[in-house]
Amino acid sequence: MANNPGPQGNYDPAGSTQMFRAFVDEAAPQSRQAAAPAGPRIGLIVGVVAVVAIVAAVAWLALA
Repeated sequence: MANNPGPQGNYDPAGSTQMFRAFVDEAAPQSRQAAAPAGPRIGLIVGVVAVVAIVAAVAWLALA
């Protein structure tokens, strides 16, 4: 693999560039598939809304 020229025809005697490109090309599709599902995001939004409502209720009671 180290003796093969890269995609642009540049020769890398150590082979590190080809190995890095293979790693990046292999890891790219996996990062797209590992996107967070909507469930945790909805839970986070509900949690933030609940905290804001509680803080508003406590402030309303303290100022009343």
